[in-house]
Amino acid sequence: MLELGIVALTTFFVTIGPVDVAVVFAVLSQGMSPAQRRAMAIRGALVAGGILLLFALVGEALLSILGISLAALYTAGGILLLLIGIDMVFARSSGGVSATAAETQEARTRKDLSIFPLATPLLAGPGAMGAAILMMSRAEGDPAAQVVVLGALVAVMVLALVCLLVASRLQHWLGVTGAHVLTRILGVLLSALAMQFIFDGLQRSGLLGA
Repeated sequence: MLELGIVALTTFFVTIGPVDVAVVFAVLSQGMSPAQRRAMAIRGALVAGGILLLFALVGEALLSILGISLAALYTAGGILLLLIGIDMVFARSSGGVSATAAETQEARTRKDLSIFPLATPLLAGPGAMGAAILMMSRAEGDPAAQVVVLGALVAVMVLALVCLLVASRLQHWLGVTGAHVLTRILGVLLSALAMQFIFDGLQRSGLLGA
């Protein structure tokens, strides 16, 4: 149970990226009042949390209806996370955990950033959604394990909200270089986790034997 909690916390922290999102939010919300930033941060975190909780609770059931096996989910999810991890290691923008260049440009013209791009795709991006489904599938229908996974998700979202509320300070403390260093470190960790998901998926499929 402890191992599951640590893996869930790590996976959600890397795929949601509270610090990276806060730095981007600080840049996009320049010129706005502290009250506007605070309101957008709270609303964005709540919407993103709701999206991820929804995927965590019904994602596996939806995949089952579509006839997608856990082996396929583990393998495909692992590949997705691996691609994201590689982009993070090389400090490249990825639509999996961040807004694309076109989305960022569109966001600069918006007065309310809470839903787009903050809630999605910055906080609740494809990587985080996939991670939510993957981690709940690892709980194997165990209610206690599912509570651990959901608790880890909520904890990371609370951390994300805190980071958003102090986004300007984080941007000042880290700078561009600091943010890239942190992203690269987390990218290596995510790549390792992704490979483990792929191995688990292949083993469940029977391709690697018992």
